[in-house]
Amino acid sequence: MRDTVAALADWGTTAFRLWLVAADGLVLEERRTDEGLLSAQSLGFASILQSHLAAMGASERLPVMICGMAGARQGWLEAPYVPSPAGFEAILAGAVRVPDALREIRIVPGVAQGDAAAPDVMRGEETQLAGIANLRREGRTIVCMPGTHSKWVEVRDGTLASFRTWMTGELFSVLSRHSILRHSIGEAPAGASETDVAFLAWCEEGLAHPAETAALLFRIRASSLLHDLSPEHASAALSGLLIGAEVATARRQFDAGAGELLLVASGRMADLYGRALSLAGIAVRTLDADVAVRDGLTQAARRFGMLEAAS
Repeated sequence: MRDTVAALADWGTTAFRLWLVAADGLVLEERRTDEGLLSAQSLGFASILQSHLAAMGASERLPVMICGMAGARQGWLEAPYVPSPAGFEAILAGAVRVPDALREIRIVPGVAQGDAAAPDVMRGEETQLAGIANLRREGRTIVCMPGTHSKWVEVRDGTLASFRTWMTGELFSVLSRHSILRHSIGEAPAGASETDVAFLAWCEEGLAHPAETAALLFRIRASSLLHDLSPEHASAALSGLLIGAEVATARRQFDAGAGELLLVASGRMADLYGRALSLAGIAVRTLDADVAVRDGLTQAARRFGMLEAAS
């Protein structure tokens, strides 16, 4: 039976994922909760982490490598941004240690794009990128990373060269819960399917007319009033429109149709974005986001001796 030698954690805005791993990076146990940044700010990062580690039977000295919003200014400990262009080794080497902790706990820094004409930041996605071996080779790769704040990234010759954020997931949440569209979608927005006719039709609208998104949004409300668009289809329509508009504008900015695009996503997001990218005529290769972030965290943990020292 393999021994647990380290813990890896991905601390997002709304979700928390924790893995116990062996010396070779093999996952021995995992936990997933909704105790993301928003919950941790009130409950406490240290207490959430400790409660899960204790429940999993982890040693009090077990080292932990973390990425994501735990390193934000409003998080557990601010891990200063690494400026882009940034090499993946430099990013992982910047993992900062949480002071006054009994165990060794480090947080991987985010990446900042300081250009005054296109300022942007990321936390968590840089670790996913660092875990993808093919991105360390020569050449240019465009990466799409869906989420609450979707990232499109240009990796050139093994360096994170540039990126841009689309607030697609957050816009869906705000519009479906706090705008006039809530009356069409209902209190519990249904999850869209990539085969839903409403998703496909409105995704095509977003792809064809991204500049008209603000006007097209109200058509969802009008369609529910005049053409009996169901709450389920209204939710799918909103997803399709926002994702289609994101893909259309990102394709233009990054010249994403020029070659194969790497989609880093899991579950339903992988299905929805995969279909939208296909509708846009973009060749896609999909990589599971969970695998990528674990591999990146494993590399960071290995760099600081968390795996080798305990093995």
